[in-house]
Amino acid sequence: MRTPTEEPAYPAHWEADVVLRDGGTARIRPITPEDADRLVGFYEQVSDQSKYYRFFAPYPHLSDRDVRRFTHHDHVDRVGLAAVVGGEFIATVRYDRIDHLGRPAALPADEAEVAFLVRDDHQGRGVGSALLEHIAACARERGVRRFVAEVLPANIRMVKVFTDAGYAQKRTFEDGTVHLTFGITPTEQSLAVMRAREQRAEARSVQRLLSPDSVAVIGVSRISRGAGRTVLASLRAAGFTGRVYAVNRAFLPQTAEIGSVPAHRFVHEIPEPVDLAVVAVPAEEVPGVVAECGARGVRGLVVLSADFGREEQRELVRQARSYGMRIIGPNAFGVINTAPGTWLNTTLSPWTPEPGRIGLFTQSGAIGIAVLDALHRRGRGLVGVSTFVSAGNRADVSGNDVLQYWDDDPDTDVVLMYLESFGNPRKFNRLARRTAARKPIVVVKGARHSASVPPPGHAVPAGRTPDATVSSLLRQAGVIRVDTVTELIDTGVLLAAQPLPAGPRVGILGNAESLCLLTYDACLARGLRPRLTTGLTPEAAPGDFRTALRAALADPANDAVVVAAIPRVEGAEEDWGAAELAAALREAGPQPSSAPADTDAPAGTSDAPADTDAPGTPAAAAKPVAVVHLAIEGLDAALAEHGLPAYPAPERAVGALAEAVRYARWRREAAAPGRVPEYEDIDAAAASAVLDRALDRRPERDRETHRSTPLTREEAAELLRHYGIAVRPALPAPDADAAAAAARRLGYPVALKTTAPHLRHRADLGGVRLDIADETGLRHAWAELTGQLGSPAELRPVVQAMARRGVDTVVQATVDPAIGAVLSFGLAGPPSELLGDTAHRLVPVTDRDAAELVRAIRSAPVLFGWRGAQPVDTAALEELLLRVSRLVEEHPGIVSVDLEPVVVAASGLAVLDAAVRVADAPAALGTGYPAWSDQGPRRLPAY
Repeated sequence: MRTPTEEPAYPAHWEADVVLRDGGTARIRPITPEDADRLVGFYEQVSDQSKYYRFFAPYPHLSDRDVRRFTHHDHVDRVGLAAVVGGEFIATVRYDRIDHLGRPAALPADEAEVAFLVRDDHQGRGVGSALLEHIAACARERGVRRFVAEVLPANIRMVKVFTDAGYAQKRTFEDGTVHLTFGITPTEQSLAVMRAREQRAEARSVQRLLSPDSVAVIGVSRISRGAGRTVLASLRAAGFTGRVYAVNRAFLPQTAEIGSVPAHRFVHEIPEPVDLAVVAVPAEEVPGVVAECGARGVRGLVVLSADFGREEQRELVRQARSYGMRIIGPNAFGVINTAPGTWLNTTLSPWTPEPGRIGLFTQSGAIGIAVLDALHRRGRGLVGVSTFVSAGNRADVSGNDVLQYWDDDPDTDVVLMYLESFGNPRKFNRLARRTAARKPIVVVKGARHSASVPPPGHAVPAGRTPDATVSSLLRQAGVIRVDTVTELIDTGVLLAAQPLPAGPRVGILGNAESLCLLTYDACLARGLRPRLTTGLTPEAAPGDFRTALRAALADPANDAVVVAAIPRVEGAEEDWGAAELAAALREAGPQPSSAPADTDAPAGTSDAPADTDAPGTPAAAAKPVAVVHLAIEGLDAALAEHGLPAYPAPERAVGALAEAVRYARWRREAAAPGRVPEYEDIDAAAASAVLDRALDRRPERDRETHRSTPLTREEAAELLRHYGIAVRPALPAPDADAAAAAARRLGYPVALKTTAPHLRHRADLGGVRLDIADETGLRHAWAELTGQLGSPAELRPVVQAMARRGVDTVVQATVDPAIGAVLSFGLAGPPSELLGDTAHRLVPVTDRDAAELVRAIRSAPVLFGWRGAQPVDTAALEELLLRVSRLVEEHPGIVSVDLEPVVVAASGLAVLDAAVRVADAPAALGTGYPAWSDQGPRRLPAY
């Protein structure tokens, strides 16, 4: 315990960068004695009215005693935080623990008084709300459970900060003040409020970067080459509606323009505020440019400069955020916004894509160029781009930030992303799940087989989770995961141009039997249900295609249609080309879609009569159409003009359609996402005590290196028991007599098994002997086991009562530093391990997730009565999964839980063995949760 003369340790983990309501950033950190001058300067800039609201009396200046009181804290009973921008305080918050009379001296008070002061020129930016989140988290960490606040009734802004926080409050009016008391334990409402604020703030920060009124390009050469000059040309070619300035520190003073735009030597010479600066100077010059931009009040930066080391990149982000700026890059390719009121292009691409409904994010400039070019070549009028962000090393602005923007962007209906790493995977999962409920998200991930080594320049934790697991976790969030950039484009085009299919039934028609059969086989391979509809001959004319497509769309047995076409044969009665065929298909098919159709539309919309002639009827509009054609010159462009996607091969069209089917099914199911059930028999406090004891007995070496340590069998069983999970007891059998005594205590029949790590759960290696009916058999098995496999000291044999017959399964939970806690399930045994037949879900798991997890493995039929076997108690299995999920979510010190085997019988289940490892949790601010849990107050990722 700290002595009164001992200086309190500075809680560095309380430091955080946050995005404010207007999209700017601020640094929140504890106030220290070194901040005395900064505090005085801050107070001098606060209006007399705000001072009166804070102290309930005229208080023009802080006394020396006040300054000391407000800058010296013990970080336990007295905590002060400041929001800092540009090195200056813009707001402060403080809590003081209330020492109630009659409280036992051994118990710290759990109530504290809280008060704020926000500089007038920064009020309305959401600073108070952000500080409340962080001071509440600090208080919870120090054992405070309630805040008390006294506010003058006229201080409407501060009353609103408290009342809008989402905490349950008690409000009274006493002695002319509003007296507020509220618990600060997070609630569903407070978390919802916090995340709504987070979404609005981060979306606004991206909007400021994508919709500037003025842009300065820094590093523009006076000759027509170089990155800066290219960006200048891109801005002009796009028709940017704002003002553009060129900055070149070396240009001649008599030169008033560069590239036909006003030129200046320094940013501070520009005569108006600058919203966005594009930085294209050598890496060693960037810090000076950032400082200049910050001092000028620039709102955001796009840093094209490359060749940053990890530490230099961190310092760049730290520097920019200190001025309230956000950065795209470094090593960025630039941004595009095709909105008619903006027409922004700050990329190195000489042309701007057509306006459209696709939002595109890439971490690679080369991939960004390729995707933009491919979308352009797929045909004018079919799809276009709303916004494009190429973030390079994404040291600051990441895919998560851009997802926040696209979530409610009315101009974006489909999201395409090329990612090489996840900065905050749990947050990405949460944001993607929310956005995917309304807008498809298609992702291709680079560096997928080198997850343990982050791409150069990416400050992310190394992960251990296999790529297949990452893929299943993305699909859990509704993300459409594809393998290649080609599939990214194919799928994105279909989703942007066509409605979603209501199911997996695909009608196939065409004028080439072989092409239709290839399409049929491709559908089967992708899990679709194909059927060949009206056959067309090679002599078929466009009118025949129109009639066949109308019939296929009107057929209630089809959820989607693929049209396969080859060029007309020589000698056909009607001479036709690409334009005629495209027009015919358009007349029969759906109207061009500006957004994926709502899959909750009544099923009857596909039952329109087959003879309807009007295009765009409900029958047509509810079903997507894709066209596969071989060597029909000009058909891609002709179809694009009519909003129909074309593909050069059946497998590409079917692949895109299969992803659309999978996504549509997920979106229907997302309407009822499930819940995390409560269990009355869970004792989280007792479980924490078990973990604390285990951590306290660790060797000093493990404490210093933060290595994980295993719980003993007894500790693991006790821990699980506090979460309603019973582990069948196993008694040690160091010799035959001990084995016999253990069996008498447990009751026959019993199992004899070794607990040596290399033989654990390996019945195939002779490490397990089952169904031992009596003492004679047990002594014989013990002698045989030790005689064949090793000494008792090596084998560490145990005796356990036999469980009822059932299916042996494995339940595991592991924590990956890159993606967080993952719950896994599969059948026990080498075949499942060899085939990788395991399903995964991110923690926390809902009841719906648990049900899907049990059914997601390929060998799931074994649990449901395969080949006449008796079905097992899957309800008990799902409850076990939910309890393990709760255990790992609520105790961040747990590194892994391994329950193997779990024997699931016709009624009930038995956990026969359990292994748990624990370590010091890298806890996020004030929550007790690790950073991967995506809990606690909102904060930007640390640089």
